[in-house]
Amino acid sequence: MPNRHRGNPTERRALDAYVKLSRALATVDARIHRPLAAEGLTASRFGVLEALWHLGPLNQRELGRKILKSSGNVTVVIDHLERDGLVARGRDPDDRRNVVVTLTDAGRARIERAFPAHVRRIVDAFSALDPDDVVRLAELAKRLGTARPATHQEVPA
Repeated sequence: MPNRHRGNPTERRALDAYVKLSRALATVDARIHRPLAAEGLTASRFGVLEALWHLGPLNQRELGRKILKSSGNVTVVIDHLERDGLVARGRDPDDRRNVVVTLTDAGRARIERAFPAHVRRIVDAFSALDPDDVVRLAELAKRLGTARPATHQEVPA
């Protein structure tokens, strides 16, 4: 295994997989998200617009869960999108305590313009793999992302 950790085979295997996964994610993420700047978007802003476009109006908590961001981060992202006229906030008529975020016409136009190129970049990033490998990667990533650790003990430093 190509790492210099002197631990046991299980540790070396996991470390090797983690490093490769991290590097692959950073590379793919950069290829996919850097071009969003040409649309005046960050990955988080794009994520909010895409979620609203595909799912309809959502509250900030739901948006945070969808784009995997903290509530504080989502608030800042929505502040910027609202400032730019891409989303609007409003009270939920059924529960006035709930603030709902919706796309504006400008927001809809921005995501409709940006999304096709975004999908093409994703397809291109995964073109290094055979279609069956892409399916298997998705299955493995889901399993890894939803798994509970085998133990809850901290490994000593």
